[in-house]
Amino acid sequence: MKRNRRPGPVRAVLQREFYDRPVIEVARELLNKRLLCETPEGVTGGLIVETEAYLATGDPACHACRGMTRRNASMFGPPGHAYVYAIHSRWCLNIVTEPEGVPSAVLIRAIQPEIGLDLMRVRRTARARSLVGEAHVRPIPERDLARGPGRLCEALGIDRALDGWDLVMGHKLWVEDAPPPSGEIVTTTRIGVTAGHELPLRYFVADNRFVSR
Repeated sequence: MKRNRRPGPVRAVLQREFYDRPVIEVARELLNKRLLCETPEGVTGGLIVETEAYLATGDPACHACRGMTRRNASMFGPPGHAYVYAIHSRWCLNIVTEPEGVPSAVLIRAIQPEIGLDLMRVRRTARARSLVGEAHVRPIPERDLARGPGRLCEALGIDRALDGWDLVMGHKLWVEDAPPPSGEIVTTTRIGVTAGHELPLRYFVADNRFVSR
């Protein structure tokens, strides 16, 4: 496969001060920023179009609500680091916010694919083959490449090895600035959680077809 490369000029990488703010502010303002991941196979990424905030206090769905464990230790670290965890045999990417010791984070739920779509499709197809077999694999439409946190991590090649990674460094896994979103930002309750689902902490770009639901 031809190696994917980051096309065009590199925009400003988001720095520590962007993430060192209340988690709700960061969750909303990450919309339309560009998430990128570089592996030996190439670069993949796109515009963030859906996020969820997880609060350090008063949030029963937050993984840190009962204190620090080996699994969630990255949430207690400095802002701007990745917190990657597994659920239903898939990885999910969160970005840590607020000062060190305050365990809040933003779940990246979906991106609008822009870079490395062929590589994304290869990765997503490989998982489909492992689940249903070659004969039952159907072509994956662009809309479904990174729609939902598990699909997103599969498409970008994100796994537990990136847990604790510093996104501010601007390589391997990082977020770049981008123009303000053109669509309205919608706020709803979170989805896919069994506790705290009534909290209005999910944000997405209105009418964007890459939003997970």
